[in-house]
Amino acid sequence: MNLFNSALGKNITFVRPAYFVISGFSGILNIKYYYVFLCFVYIVSVLGNTAVMAVIYLDHNLRTPKYIAVFHLAFVDLFGSSALTPKVLDIFLFNHRYIPYNDCLTFLFFCYTCLSMQVLNLVALSYDRLIAIIHPLHYQVKVTHRFMLSLIASFWVFVVTVVLIAVGLLTRLSFCKSVVINSYFCDHGQIFRLACNDYTPSYVLGVFLIAIILWFPLAFILLSYLCIGYALSKVATAQERYRAFKTCTAHLSLVAIYFLPILMTFTIGSNMHPNARIINLSLTSVFPPMLNPIIYVLQTQEIKVSVKKIFNFRKESKIKVNKVIIK
Repeated sequence: MNLFNSALGKNITFVRPAYFVISGFSGILNIKYYYVFLCFVYIVSVLGNTAVMAVIYLDHNLRTPKYIAVFHLAFVDLFGSSALTPKVLDIFLFNHRYIPYNDCLTFLFFCYTCLSMQVLNLVALSYDRLIAIIHPLHYQVKVTHRFMLSLIASFWVFVVTVVLIAVGLLTRLSFCKSVVINSYFCDHGQIFRLACNDYTPSYVLGVFLIAIILWFPLAFILLSYLCIGYALSKVATAQERYRAFKTCTAHLSLVAIYFLPILMTFTIGSNMHPNARIINLSLTSVFPPMLNPIIYVLQTQEIKVSVKKIFNFRKESKIKVNKVIIK
């Protein structure tokens, strides 16, 4: 029990600062242009994810388990971008680097919850592709609307619970030294390292979060695609293999976009300059939500067909209205 918090259950006063200071970049000229760029990325992300959600909602043919997960991914991307980017822009463009203690923990909760749900949503999509290719005849039985909704709901319960525990453990720390967070947002690892009492519980939970939210999902996705590759190798013709694999290209693109920068950050680790780390992690946070809708629109045949249907329907409606006006 002492490993997790020697102060639990004891009448101890914790030193909590009135505010934290987000340091951001150091020594880079004209860095405000980078934040303007992030603003542009955020606008494209909002428009793109809103469009994907609207297309799936309007087209009844897309209301399948797979597109429930795609809709949820667009929702999480939109929610996560809105939780992170506007606050980052407010901090650095308008020089509001002082964040009240409770606001910082709230900021941390929403950011980590959304980032974690983005990863777990990729797990749901990889499971969908795994069953669709390996067990195509049993797909409609194994992957139902209820199953996909239950899977997504269980992910939400798990992530919210774990992140709430992480935030709760931070409230058991005393900050009597520095209050400067060397990151671009209220980063969990950077916060607990500022504590002047034992932060072992937060460190252990941080390692657990990295394993369960990053490495385990990546291992599951890689294993699922190994199984998919093995199953496709048994397909008779190259055309059939290509057709089956084409249904996975959008998901594989999302996996690469999300995981490669994070893996690079953890591989280089302490050898990476703080500014490079902030750029890498900030782009990892904002780029996937912007690119996800673009990838799904360009690489998913069903969504392209649906978009064409919607535009054709609007054109036909305008033509009918014009004919009525002329008459």
